[in-house]
Amino acid sequence: MAEADSIASLAPASDRYFNRELSWLAFNQRVLEEAMNRAHPLLERLRFLSISGANLDEFFSVRVAGLKGQQLQDVDLRSADGLTPAQQLSAITDATATLMRAQQKVWGLLHGELVEVGIEVIGPTAQMDQPCANWLRDHFLTQIFPILTPQALDPAHPFPFIPNEGLSIIFDLERLSDKQPIRELVMIPSRLARFVRIPGEPARYMALEAVIRRFSADLFPGYRVRTSGVFRIIRDSDIEIEEEAEDLVRHFRSAIKRRRRGRVIRMEIEERIPEPVEDMLQDMLQGHDAVVVEVEGFIGIGNLSAIVDIDRPDLKFEPYAPRFPERIREYGGDCFAAIRAKDIVVHHPYEAFDVVISFLKQAAIDPDVVAIKQTLYRAGKQSAIIRALIDAAEAGKSVTAVVELKARFDEEQNLMWADALERAGVQVVYGFIDWKTHAKVSMVVRREGEQFRSYCHFGTGNYHPITARIYTDLSFFTADPAYSRDAAALFNYITGYVEPARLEKLVMSPRDLRDTLCRLIDAEIDHVRAGRPGTIWAKMNSLVDPTIIEKLYAASNAGVQIDLIIRGICCLRPGMPGMSDNIRVKSVVGRFLEHSRIAVFGNGKALPNNGAKVYISSADWMPRNFDRRVEFMAPVENATVHDQILDQVMVANLIDTEQSWSLDSDGLYTRLEPGDRPFNLHRYFMTNPSLSGRGAALDNAAVPTLRLRGKG
Repeated sequence: MAEADSIASLAPASDRYFNRELSWLAFNQRVLEEAMNRAHPLLERLRFLSISGANLDEFFSVRVAGLKGQQLQDVDLRSADGLTPAQQLSAITDATATLMRAQQKVWGLLHGELVEVGIEVIGPTAQMDQPCANWLRDHFLTQIFPILTPQALDPAHPFPFIPNEGLSIIFDLERLSDKQPIRELVMIPSRLARFVRIPGEPARYMALEAVIRRFSADLFPGYRVRTSGVFRIIRDSDIEIEEEAEDLVRHFRSAIKRRRRGRVIRMEIEERIPEPVEDMLQDMLQGHDAVVVEVEGFIGIGNLSAIVDIDRPDLKFEPYAPRFPERIREYGGDCFAAIRAKDIVVHHPYEAFDVVISFLKQAAIDPDVVAIKQTLYRAGKQSAIIRALIDAAEAGKSVTAVVELKARFDEEQNLMWADALERAGVQVVYGFIDWKTHAKVSMVVRREGEQFRSYCHFGTGNYHPITARIYTDLSFFTADPAYSRDAAALFNYITGYVEPARLEKLVMSPRDLRDTLCRLIDAEIDHVRAGRPGTIWAKMNSLVDPTIIEKLYAASNAGVQIDLIIRGICCLRPGMPGMSDNIRVKSVVGRFLEHSRIAVFGNGKALPNNGAKVYISSADWMPRNFDRRVEFMAPVENATVHDQILDQVMVANLIDTEQSWSLDSDGLYTRLEPGDRPFNLHRYFMTNPSLSGRGAALDNAAVPTLRLRGKG
């Protein structure tokens, strides 16, 4: 064992870790692969393609922008695998070029399949009957033309500012009267829909840039179009927090405006754009350091999501209506009575997010409720959660909302919610300047007889009713006084910087989450050394933290059996002799986005077993979650909830064969073969009630048993 440890410790960083950014790109490749999965309906495949495009835009505007900033400032901060910013940027450029070519290839294939089912995306020169041609021209002249502002590009007309994700067309024109050349820029306003739906059947769509090109004679009377080219830019969209900021709200209002003018990070241009035009664009956009991608096909793959909205249910997933937990129905919908009787976990999206909303709505109108405390990271644009908190405050209850301004791309929306909450009398707190409050916690204090009782909700996902329909997350409700005391301490820490001296149940970051996980892993190593089984199961979105990875390597070398379900980034290298022989990593990508964070430790027995230590958390295993965010990890001790998370959720993820990918030691993901007994975890949860929420009426319902090994 010592020899294996020695061999592992001598391995260079590049052999011990996968690069974080390249691992994320591998995840986005798996998303793109779902666009080719014929098990999905056609429009859902198009949705996966558009998601891969939107994901890549955000990746450039945040991650690549950060690396580019380090490079420009000569910051030699190496990644865990030993690469400099310049080396990472070079590898990212190559990988994204391959990915973007694959996206265009997939679009070409899907485009042809869409035509076969009566959905066409047509170009500017497409033939159409006269009524449709007349309609389209009238639409252009009345709905598009008045909004466009062509601008000549010459010394008298400086190059205009183009916002992030801005789509534009360059026209090289010739004046008919004297053959003089002129170059014009047409910026396409973001408020205009990317596609125009032409009346009639089949359903025909024309991209906005194609419509503008079709009617360029109306836009430029007296000129002939010699060439035209479409381009699109991605800007640095990250927001840096200044530690000395005196007013966090004012700082963010200013920073959001500055973000719109961030440095150009990527420029996509049509392959046919003449080289002098490309050079001019780089000069004008000050984008010599930008990644320039020549695109043969559709620019702005993420915008294809607009076509998915067409009313063609035959080409989409069969609608799914989440179940409302029977256990709460048995108490007449009284959330407090159901929670008081027994802890419950709600599994979204299979069980309705309405439970969380009902919990807060009931608190808002209950005359016995005296206080509500709530963290808000992302709440959505039309949030019933916000409405419930406002109603509670207006009803005279003490309401505290921790609004996280640093929730990336939700900063502006969160500022709006904060204003609305404050106007209603809610005590709004913005948390820490340096850390994000990422923990998802609600606490309701209720007068019951001569005493107060607290009811708590701990979530692995956001209080966001839209994402709750597609993200798989867990909502844990309890009235256990120990959890309530810890939740109160967590809120006091955020609102008053009062660090708790002791917590009974919860683990918090940046206080002790990493250290606690290390101790739990060490305990499994001790079990192995004592001759007992050592087993770890964990599910998360990303595994990046080197300290935790090294601890998992040590556990593997000690003989601990480790199974990891990591949807996205995984920097751990599994299956390496003498380092990670006993670690297996899989990724699940399918109809729903796996988002819940769960950690399970065998506690001296093979998993699953009744004595296993089961935790849910808001945190991925990343340095930012351990060091720069307020997160929670909560033990699950109620027997029914314990069984649901361990025997249902974790086992289903581990035995899934229809949506799973296996990671090998070279960093390659291979889709699992369904085999003779295929299993789809999403289908399983859509058709079977949960253990803790099914209620007495369904206790005897036949629920297929999921097993890896017999329980101890």
